[in-house]
Amino acid sequence: MNVNLEYYKIFYYVGKYGNITMAAEALSISQPAVSQAVKNLEKSLGSPLFVRTSKGVRLTAEGKLLYSYVQRGYEYILLGEQKFQEMQDLSKGEIRIGASDMTLKFYLLSYLEQFHETYPGIRVTVTNAPTPETLRYLQEGKIDFGVVSTPFPVGQHLKVWPVKEIEDIFVAGKNFEYLKGTTLEYRVLEELPIVCLEGNTSTRGYVEQYLKEKNVVLHPEFELATSDMLIQFAERSLGVASVVRDFAEEKIAEGALFRLQFKEQIPLRQFCVVMDKRVPMSAAAEQMISLLKKK
Repeated sequence: MNVNLEYYKIFYYVGKYGNITMAAEALSISQPAVSQAVKNLEKSLGSPLFVRTSKGVRLTAEGKLLYSYVQRGYEYILLGEQKFQEMQDLSKGEIRIGASDMTLKFYLLSYLEQFHETYPGIRVTVTNAPTPETLRYLQEGKIDFGVVSTPFPVGQHLKVWPVKEIEDIFVAGKNFEYLKGTTLEYRVLEELPIVCLEGNTSTRGYVEQYLKEKNVVLHPEFELATSDMLIQFAERSLGVASVVRDFAEEKIAEGALFRLQFKEQIPLRQFCVVMDKRVPMSAAAEQMISLLKKK
């Protein structure tokens, strides 16, 4: 059976109002067009759907059965259109973002706060993971975009733009103050207890690669999951911590930590926003990206 779906739409409105004229007004079409559509549907189905009365029309037994299904289906379509429009209007929707604790804390968090104040109906889900995992989530379509730190492999499908420079430093607590004010060679790190992030992070990889070029190999005593923990270990003089400067600035200002000075500084790197060009953006995600670009 191949019935024009427009007939079912007209059937829905006639059944809803029980009146040809009112259905025609709701649909903004002529009464004869409504009547003809009903006749065509009845002919296709092989059964009358309405009984004409002095006040309008009423459903037959077969018509009532059919209407119960058409009503649910058509009103569900209308609900879908409503939800779709809410997403377009940014009154509803969802954004899925991938970010590490570092990119979240020192870049993304303030923008999320601004976005939520403007669009409180948009649900924001942040998947906290290091750069390699964030890139994998992006490739698998589990997030709309990610905020990651360089270096990372830039595949042909990635769209990348840098948003903030970051600096890698080494910091220590009071038990290492004999190093304070001295310009050091990086090889001294081989003789010190080192505290650093676990090996699956872009931060750890970047610092180790730079030191390898200087013929220096780190032998960490502690490998931790978060940069906040690195600061706590360094403050307790459990070792010299390899951290991004933003994490240590507060403790350095307080005097609880100091920065080790070297003859050469580790080159700056960047936070970047990354998207997959193959994945279409939702209206909410596009608005969030627009906010990031403006800043």
